[in-house]
Amino acid sequence: MKIKAGTRGSELALWQTNWVCSRLKELHPGIEIEIKIIKTQGDKILDISLSKIGDKGLFTKAIEDALLNGEIDFAVHSLKDLPTSLPEGLCIAAVPEREARQDAFISNKYDSLKDLPAGAKVATGSLRRKCQLLHMNPGLEIIDIRGNVNTRLKKFEENGYDGLILAYAGLKRLGLAHYVKEVIGEDIMLPAVSQGALAIEARTEDKTTLEVFRPLNHDDTRMCVEAERAFLHALEGGCQIPIGVFTNAENGMINIKGMVGSIDGSEVIKAELTAGLNEPVKAGEDLGKIILEKGGKKILDDIRKGI
Repeated sequence: MKIKAGTRGSELALWQTNWVCSRLKELHPGIEIEIKIIKTQGDKILDISLSKIGDKGLFTKAIEDALLNGEIDFAVHSLKDLPTSLPEGLCIAAVPEREARQDAFISNKYDSLKDLPAGAKVATGSLRRKCQLLHMNPGLEIIDIRGNVNTRLKKFEENGYDGLILAYAGLKRLGLAHYVKEVIGEDIMLPAVSQGALAIEARTEDKTTLEVFRPLNHDDTRMCVEAERAFLHALEGGCQIPIGVFTNAENGMINIKGMVGSIDGSEVIKAELTAGLNEPVKAGEDLGKIILEKGGKKILDDIRKGI
């Protein structure tokens, strides 16, 4: 059997795709896989912050177009890049077991976030991280930074920033975990929706490809990310809104913690609930409703007025 994969060209995207391909070859000896690199809009626009250009399909649309056109048979995404509503004709074929979902603190000067003094310069491209950093320490100066993992590390070193926040999963996958001074606990910083998880996307009607990927799906991970994506959908959020979530599945139950906050970190609304693992979407939706009722709706309305 021959099959064609589509992926972005960054080092991390290629690592993820090659990892999926190697797992496929273990599961299906003799399968032949061709990898096609596709440049997305998010890869082309590097001088504008994500929050200003929006995020609907920014890193996925060109790849999804190739899927729908039959140029490729499947795509490997960081699941956090995938919009909560997929184009008609496409579906998530599998969600492999998740890597660590936390954020990581990198610094040449300080051992942890709590050591940062007022005025310290911390680089991140995420409003979610910015909000939670400023909520913890309003005196920080947040520097907007774009690019892939290695590009951000290079900019961090060249500019002598006091800190840099990146997803721990990406650093681990690229063998760069030695840069990490602190893996940031969810009590300090809730991760992005689906952070650390991969998604294999395929055509809904392509039953052969869907069956090929079925053994790669990890049920607990899939339930957790379904809850998180339902939470995001309930808040109608994206990279222009500071939203964080942390989910665990254990003993047939799902625990989900979520937050929404103002961009300057002055307001953060948090909530948590535990529900049966068999209803992950309802759990995410219910948590979204709780957050909205606790004051999240006003925060979201204020942010949207300013966008």
